[in-house]
Amino acid sequence: QVQLIESGGGLVQAGGSLRLSCAASGRTFSMLRMAWFRQAPGKEREFVAAINRRGIVTYYADSVKGRFTISRDSANNMVFLQMNNLKPEDTAVYYCAADGDPKIRTAQGMTFQSSYDYWGQGTQVTVSS
Repeated sequence: QVQLIESGGGLVQAGGSLRLSCAASGRTFSMLRMAWFRQAPGKEREFVAAINRRGIVTYYADSVKGRFTISRDSANNMVFLQMNNLKPEDTAVYYCAADGDPKIRTAQGMTFQSSYDYWGQGTQVTVSS
């Protein structure tokens, strides 16, 4: 089992920045692919960003490319999402997710919710205009 705890959400004005953190425990962190998803009110949960086990390869949704950066700190079992130039449409609950499957994932596979076994409880991000 993997436990994921997100933090760092809050209220920010458009154009501002936030940094989300996710603390992982319960399994060797270096064996986990990590990702962030989000769910806005009335909408389905969607992919935001993902990072591979070594922290070398990253993937982003088109809507956040150039504004968000995913990173991981394997020494402290943490994954981060730096969000810059936030827009009102970024308002959502943000979820941290972990994929412990040892098989190789395609780039597309890393964007699928079904690829992730473990989920955090979510943290609210609200961007005011």
